[in-house]
Amino acid sequence: MEKKTHPRLKEFKYTLYRIFRNPSAIIGFTLLIFFTGVAVFAPYIAPPKYAHDPYIMPHKGFSPTPKPPTKEHIFGTTSGQYDIFYGAVWGTRTAFKIGIFVVFFATVIGVSVGVISGYVGGIVDEIIMRIVDIIFAIPTVVLAMAIVVAFGRGLDKVMIALSLVLWRNYVRVMRSGILTLREMDYVQAARVMGVSNIKIMIKHIIPNAIYPVMVMAFMDIGSMVIVAAFMAFLGLGAPRGYADWGQMISLARNYIVGPAEDPLRYWYTIIIPGGCIVLFVLAWNLIGDALRDAFDPKIRRK
Repeated sequence: MEKKTHPRLKEFKYTLYRIFRNPSAIIGFTLLIFFTGVAVFAPYIAPPKYAHDPYIMPHKGFSPTPKPPTKEHIFGTTSGQYDIFYGAVWGTRTAFKIGIFVVFFATVIGVSVGVISGYVGGIVDEIIMRIVDIIFAIPTVVLAMAIVVAFGRGLDKVMIALSLVLWRNYVRVMRSGILTLREMDYVQAARVMGVSNIKIMIKHIIPNAIYPVMVMAFMDIGSMVIVAAFMAFLGLGAPRGYADWGQMISLARNYIVGPAEDPLRYWYTIIIPGGCIVLFVLAWNLIGDALRDAFDPKIRRK
């Protein structure tokens, strides 16, 4: 007698099939695996010079003029003679740290607040959503910069500031899903049977409303790296010499265009860290698009 597959396992397998039949997803996961490998093996790819803090980029000299690639510095050096190869490798860890930290805490806060707002409703919902509307009135970058300036500069302050700003996006998405799900028959049946509100939210509502948030979270990991890089470019991020792609571009700001007779002389100071940012963000965006196509009920079975 043929053994039947559990419906949830069957749906899980179908979801994986939907994801990995998408060429964009394959490209995205390939890029993500590459960056993950670089981050994991960073101590072997670019051995740290400073044991107390491996994120400090080694430099030889203090000349403000970048030096072209050599055998000693295969990607060349940026302003201040910081090794671009070392910064690109260890900057991968910085990018993962920024994206995952910010999105994780923003998701936890946003999902929690969104569930409470949507499920409880009434005056609680009104108060929470008016607060969210006030926060939405201020642009993301402006609000994050204000928080960083108020509490002090530094990479850790940037990550906290972005977490305190990003959560607002997840509240609305989660709340809209909760408003629909709380009126479903299976939720009403659970209430009639005496199931507690907390158990209903954890077991019946959150698992069915979390998919749009997951898609947003994957895309926001890349977006937060761009925002953090922008803030580093303005001097609000990590200290000088820290392995961060945004700061590496900031160090090369005076050499974006070379001398008139050779305007691309210092291309490596911008293209290498900038390319790392573009490919890292592209990886997360492609994966997010694939997840959206896999989870969207309107096109899931097409």
